[in-house]
Amino acid sequence: MVFRVHVSLKATVLDPQGQTICSALRGQGHLLVAGVRQGKFFDIEVATGADQKRAQSEIEQIARDVLTNPVIEDCRVECLEQ
Repeated sequence: MVFRVHVSLKATVLDPQGQTICSALRGQGHLLVAGVRQGKFFDIEVATGADQKRAQSEIEQIARDVLTNPVIEDCRVECLEQ
């Protein structure tokens, strides 16, 4: 099983990198782009034969406790492969 953890800044947190990307895109003529928020993702492979519900729960805990700064970031977990 493979899980993907998406981590991004909360909507209330300024994203200077996203603003810079947006400005660059608009400068290149992509005038439909109104805003960009940047983030990161982690692909985590779980041991073969692991229970999916238990694995999902453990990956969600890892995402909250290790991969995300809960003060400024949100996370979302999805299962890519079973």
